[in-house]
Amino acid sequence: MGGASVAVLVTGAEYAHKLEAMPEVIVFDLYGVIARTQTDEAKQQLVDLAGARGEPFWEAYWACRPAYDAGQESALYWADVAERLGTRFADVPALIDADLESWCHVDPEMVAVVHELADRGRTLGLLSNIIEELVPIWEERHGDWLGRFTALTYSCRIGVAKPDRRAYEICAERLGVTTGDVLFFDDNEVNVVAARAAGMSAELFASPEQVRTRTA
Repeated sequence: MGGASVAVLVTGAEYAHKLEAMPEVIVFDLYGVIARTQTDEAKQQLVDLAGARGEPFWEAYWACRPAYDAGQESALYWADVAERLGTRFADVPALIDADLESWCHVDPEMVAVVHELADRGRTLGLLSNIIEELVPIWEERHGDWLGRFTALTYSCRIGVAKPDRRAYEICAERLGVTTGDVLFFDDNEVNVVAARAAGMSAELFASPEQVRTRTA
């Protein structure tokens, strides 16, 4: 057998020390943090357009999503969803449009937090699992506050999505820092755990006030 491997872990004390340090480089997830997730009404519209039952539709929707987030074309994504459901969708363009619109709304208070942090000279980054078609929509509608970020790292444009370790590393590289220099907020615990494993300080997002307190 080969030589023994050694796993390097961040101890509780080491992580607590990192949390006490004043964060200068702050990275946010988009959806569930700055952007709102899909409303119940938007979800129902998608189910109605698909002509499918809710539970199997959403299972297929999310099971096929990683490839979409990593750059797959919309038509191919919806073909995969239909195949998984054993059906054909009557109006794929309508599904695409409704899906895009369901992911385009922000939390104004978190946008205010972004401006506050940028005004205080913090270096900001965005790390989002997002499909290609949404990027120009976001940049057109929300370019004012997206312009406060030093680097915008989109999964569809780097070919990997969270929680892949490489996504965090690429994000840090684009900010000109190491992962150990970054404080990351995400609403998905899996992504938070992966960020910590990649070397970032990371917190499960709860509220704008949490961010203000943590970055004070």
